[in-house]
Amino acid sequence: MTLSVAPSAASSLAPVPLARVPNVRPATPDDDAFVEHLQALAFGPGRFARTAFRIRERFPIDKSLSLIAEVEGAPCGSVWMTPISIGGVNGWMLGPLATHPDFRKLGAGKLLAREVSARALARGDGKFVMLVGDRDYYCPLGWEPTVPGNIEFPGPVDPTRVLLLSDDKSLAGTLSGTIGPWLG
Repeated sequence: MTLSVAPSAASSLAPVPLARVPNVRPATPDDDAFVEHLQALAFGPGRFARTAFRIRERFPIDKSLSLIAEVEGAPCGSVWMTPISIGGVNGWMLGPLATHPDFRKLGAGKLLAREVSARALARGDGKFVMLVGDRDYYCPLGWEPTVPGNIEFPGPVDPTRVLLLSDDKSLAGTLSGTIGPWLG
């Protein structure tokens, strides 16, 4: 006896291609050119005038918290963290966070934001991750708005976009002061 399969049933058994899923790895010096190109593409020449860039100029990034997102081995996103203090409390400023336009909507940006923040807070020596960003993007990931005007930046910032992630849920409402260097 021979078993025959109707063509429609056979086509439904064809392998389904896997979705492009990003993963995260630590950045290396070999990634510097990619990161520079990605930031230029994402933020343009105006990135050097932004207040966040001024903070990164004053306080160097923590290279151990620089991550790259990849899809199928191709770099597609990056994130940095800058150690800072606010009002005597140590933490980090997240960013820049960028995803290459060819890889948007795959979750790489959110994966980078979650992963780098989890790694930073797990160290136990900083209490928060602060950023200036869109509430619609970051608040579903756990960030909370700070009290407008409580955190003093070295330049103009929309105070309604200053967001904080912390295990201490009261910190977003109480943290205040000037952004300064990590306190050792």
